[in-house]
Amino acid sequence: MPKVIGRFTPQLFALLRIVAGLLFACHGSQKLLGWPTGGHHPPLMSLFGVSGIIELVGGVLIAIGFLTGIAAFIASGEMAVAYFMMHFPHGSIPLLNQGELAVLYCFLWLYIAAHGAGIWSVDGARGRR
Repeated sequence: MPKVIGRFTPQLFALLRIVAGLLFACHGSQKLLGWPTGGHHPPLMSLFGVSGIIELVGGVLIAIGFLTGIAAFIASGEMAVAYFMMHFPHGSIPLLNQGELAVLYCFLWLYIAAHGAGIWSVDGARGRR
C-alpha cells in the first residue's frame, strides 16, 4: 500500500491542511459571524471572541499555507486551552467529556506547525523564490 498511495504523500498532506484549515475557520465564523448556522456574537475582546478570531484567521492562514507554522502553533495552543478549560473539568477521557475534536485539532496543528505548509501553499511558493 505505501508504494501505491505513498507517492501522493505531499498532495494528501496539502489536502489535509486545506480541508482541516477551512473546517477550523468555519468554527470561528460560526462564533463571530453566525455562519454557517447560529453563533454567539461574543465581544471580540472576550475569551470566546479571541478564540473565534484565532479559529477564523488561523484556519484561513493554515488553509492557504501562509505563516503556517506560526498560525498552526497558536491554533494548537488555543485547542489545548479549550480542552483543559471546557472539557477536562467534566472528566479526563476526551470521548466522555466531548473534547475529542479539541484534542485532535491540537495535535494536528502541532504536527503541521512542525512539518510546515508543504506544497500548494503560499509559504511553499515563497520558499522557491
